[in-house]
Amino acid sequence: MNEETPKPKWWGRGRAVTPGVAVSGEVASADADFEPERPAQEPGDAPQAPTTASGVPAPRDPTPDAVPDPWHRYDPWAPAPLVAPLQQTGAASPTHQQRRNRTRKLLVVSGLVLALVSGGVGGVVGAYLERDGVGGDVVLPQAGAESGGRAAGSVAGIAARALPSVVTLHVTGDEESGTGTGIVLDTRGHILTNNHVVQPAGGDGEISVSFSGGQTARAKVVGHDTGYDLAVVQVSRVRGLRPMPLGNSDNVRVGDPVVAIGAPFDLDNTVTAGIISAKDRPITAGGDAADGSDVSYVDALQTDAPINPGNSGGPLLDAQGRVVGINSAIRSADDGTYTGDGQAGSIGLGFAIPVNQAKRVAEELINTGKATHPVIGVTLDMDYSGDGARVATKGSDGGPAVTAGGPGAKAGLKAGDVITEVDGERVHSGDELIVRTRAHRPGDHLRLTLRRGGKDMTVSLVLGSSTGD
Repeated sequence: MNEETPKPKWWGRGRAVTPGVAVSGEVASADADFEPERPAQEPGDAPQAPTTASGVPAPRDPTPDAVPDPWHRYDPWAPAPLVAPLQQTGAASPTHQQRRNRTRKLLVVSGLVLALVSGGVGGVVGAYLERDGVGGDVVLPQAGAESGGRAAGSVAGIAARALPSVVTLHVTGDEESGTGTGIVLDTRGHILTNNHVVQPAGGDGEISVSFSGGQTARAKVVGHDTGYDLAVVQVSRVRGLRPMPLGNSDNVRVGDPVVAIGAPFDLDNTVTAGIISAKDRPITAGGDAADGSDVSYVDALQTDAPINPGNSGGPLLDAQGRVVGINSAIRSADDGTYTGDGQAGSIGLGFAIPVNQAKRVAEELINTGKATHPVIGVTLDMDYSGDGARVATKGSDGGPAVTAGGPGAKAGLKAGDVITEVDGERVHSGDELIVRTRAHRPGDHLRLTLRRGGKDMTVSLVLGSSTGD
């Protein structure tokens, strides 16, 4: 049979047939069920060999550029063709090290996320527990134990060193009693305090001294001076006494920090702090006696450290813990007077005897039982209301106002002279002149400015000495 021109193929029940040709004993009918013609070979299918109309494979086309038949038989049960593993187009496959780095980064990020989540959960739980608790007894947070030491220059450090040298005095007499403070001067038991503290004891009273460690002892008066408002008492058979270090009141400046220790209203070992508010404040205290013999004249250090009744005789300490003054008086708000034993409270105006003056007086009281006072040798007119201190026209005993042969007479002072300055510092009254004079020692030289007959003049004077009470 000659080779015929290929006829169109038809699709019927999955097998290709030619109309009118028997296949496996059956005759295909032209009107049999059929599907529309479609390509025999789908993209990606393996190429099929061409066949003749009788189903015999056609011979290969010897032409090398022959195009294969795009149609082939479709077999739905044929095995799927092998497909190569997928890759990202155009990207290189990651190396082993890159995969390790990627894994490491993933672990780090996961750890951070876990930490953040844990912290948030912990905060919420902690806040809940802090607010509502978990039952049981309430235990409040508290700071732990700390070292008891303090800086040497702090108030606590100064107080720790000074308290063993500060004592509280309880004084009882026939008519009155009182409380004051004192400081230990030496290991022999001498204690310095104010005269007005021990005065209630009189000659037959009793003085009890309490130390910061709780020890108590009886004391006796060694010497006292009304004009300086200072006294020294002594205890016996007391061991371990620690003398208080003395400073220099000439070195004190306004604004320096100070610490006061005492027994205000019998509250022993009370510590207060402040500054030096002023220096050379001329004050007078006392004056209960009709003749004024109990008046004290003090060229005082002023402080705003709280001082109250009971602080009298206690120390005013500098930043190194050294005594620079003996607390003696306060300005009382109720009656405007200077007093050390009234019941008015502190208004920030306290006054202390400078330690340089207190040291000299204490030494004299211990050694002789008396203190010496520097004097000018004149009688002052205490009723003079003008500015300055005026020499009276006659003495208190009716004699001359200027003591013959005394320091004033030798300097050329005369009755009626008005003294306006001492060593260049103004004085406004007779009390101020006495205070300025008491701030010196007998034998010191003074330069006095005075007004006589409307003219000013200056004289030089050497202070004399007298024994106080």
